[in-house]
Amino acid sequence: MAFTQADIDRLKIAMASGTLKVEVDGKSVTYRSIAEMREVLRMMEGDVKGPSARVSQAAFRRP
Repeated sequence: MAFTQADIDRLKIAMASGTLKVEVDGKSVTYRSIAEMREVLRMMEGDVKGPSARVSQAAFRRP
């Protein structure tokens, strides 16, 4: 499933209000904890940003 910024915003609003339930188009999801919501939020943000937003950085040292 592709997530949208609106999905992220809904989840953030639910987290800020302290509720574990999020409703979208008549369907609801009840999370087990705020920690689970944070994990899902990270996944959603990564999905919305896409692979080009991921940055890797390498460091090299001389012996």
